[in-house]
Amino acid sequence: MRFQSVQTEWPTKPCYLESFRISSALPKPAVMNSTPNAFRPLLAGLIVTLVQIFVAVVLIAPEGPFSFRYHTLLQHDSHWFANIVNRGYDTTVPPINHKTMEVSNVAFFPAYPALSAVLRYGLHLSTYNALLIAAQIAAWGFWSYFFLFCDRWSISPLLQFFGALTILAHPTAFFLVAGYSESLFMMTLFGFMYWSSAEGTVAKFLAALHGFVMSATRIVGIPCSASPVVAALFKHGWSGLRDVRSWARRYGPSLAVAIAATLGAGSFFLYCLWRWGRWDMYLLTQQAGWAIIPDYLAVFRGESYRWLVPALKNPTEASQMAMTLGGVLFVAVLLCELLPAIRRTSSWKTRIGFYFCGAIIYYVSVSGVASVDMESMLRYEFCLHALIVLAIVHFLRQLRTPSLLVRASGMAVIALFSAAGLSVQGWYVWNFTRGNWVA
Repeated sequence: MRFQSVQTEWPTKPCYLESFRISSALPKPAVMNSTPNAFRPLLAGLIVTLVQIFVAVVLIAPEGPFSFRYHTLLQHDSHWFANIVNRGYDTTVPPINHKTMEVSNVAFFPAYPALSAVLRYGLHLSTYNALLIAAQIAAWGFWSYFFLFCDRWSISPLLQFFGALTILAHPTAFFLVAGYSESLFMMTLFGFMYWSSAEGTVAKFLAALHGFVMSATRIVGIPCSASPVVAALFKHGWSGLRDVRSWARRYGPSLAVAIAATLGAGSFFLYCLWRWGRWDMYLLTQQAGWAIIPDYLAVFRGESYRWLVPALKNPTEASQMAMTLGGVLFVAVLLCELLPAIRRTSSWKTRIGFYFCGAIIYYVSVSGVASVDMESMLRYEFCLHALIVLAIVHFLRQLRTPSLLVRASGMAVIALFSAAGLSVQGWYVWNFTRGNWVA
C-alpha cells in the first residue's frame, strides 16, 4: 500500500582555488583548542539546503498555493511519522501482518518523530510543517558538516564545490528535504564522525550526543557507533594492541563514545520491552508488515547483483542497479587506496571511519531489502554515496597538482554525470510530489 499526499588539521599555507592539492603530509587530529570559523560552512550548508527546497517546491511541485506545494514533500513514510507524532507508538502483540498505521506503527525508529514532536508542540506548528522543518534543519546540519570536514582538511573551494555537486546530483538527494529520516541520520552520522575524530572532552561529549541520536534514528546506527574504535585501532596499529597497559588510555575514550552512541537504540528497545514485553517489536513489525526478512549472505551472492538499464517508471529496477553500482564503486575506491597505502604515502587512516560506516550501511541495507527485490536500495545507497564522495575529496588532496588538461577533463566528467543525475532526480521529484513511489 502506498499513501497519497494530502494534496582537523590546520595548514601552514593558504588554499588556492586553482589547485586541488593542499599538502601531502599525513593529517593531524583536530584540536578543540583551535577556533575554526564555522560561519562559512554553516552559510554554505544553508545555501545548498535552500536551493534544494526551492527547486523541489517552487520549480517542480504541482501547481497550487505555496503551503500545498510545500506539503507535497510529505509522502508515503511521512504519513507514518505523522501518525507517530500525533498518537505515539501503538501496536498489537504480535503486530498485524499488513501495513495499517492505526493498528501497528512500531516500524520506525523514534528520533525523527520525537524531534518533530518537539517542534510540533513546542512551537505550536502543524504536524506536517514540524516534520518538514525538522528534516530540513537536519539537512542544513548535514551539509554544514560536509563543509566543516572540508575546512578541517583545507580542501580548495573548487574541490568543495564539485564534491557537494556530486552528492547533490544523486537521484535521491532530494530526500534530505522531504519528510523522511534521511537527513537526520546523515547529519548525526557526519556529526558523530566529525566530533569523534577531534580531541578534547567537549568534542567527545558532542560525538556521544550525535551518536545517541544517530542510533535512535536508524538501526544501522548501532554498528556505525563502533567507527571511533575502529579508527583508534588502525591509528595505533599492532603496537598499540600489544601494549595492554595502554589500552585504557588509547582506546578508552573511543570505546566510551561508541557505547554512549548505542544508547539511543538501546533506549528504544528498552521502551518496547517495558511496554509490550518484546524488545524486538520493531523487527517483528518490519517482518510482519513489510516482509523484511534479513538475508545476511545476500551481499555475497552473485545473483543479488543485477546489470540492467532501469526504466524511469520502475524504481525497483533502479534500486537493483544502485545496489550493483554502489558495490562496484565502493570496491573500486578501496582498490585505489591500496597502492598508496602499501607505499605508506597515503593518509588512508583518516578515511578508515568513512569506509567502515559505508561498508556497514551497504551490508545492512542489502541484507534488509534483499527479501523485497532490493526495494528502496536507491535511497539507502545515498548514504554510502555521500561517505564515498567525502573520502574521495580527502584522497584527492594528497595527490600532486594535476595538469590543467587533467583537471579540466575531470571537471567536465563530473559536470556531465552530475547533469545526468540531476535530470533523473528532477523526474523523481516530479513523481514524488505527485504521490508516486520512487524509492
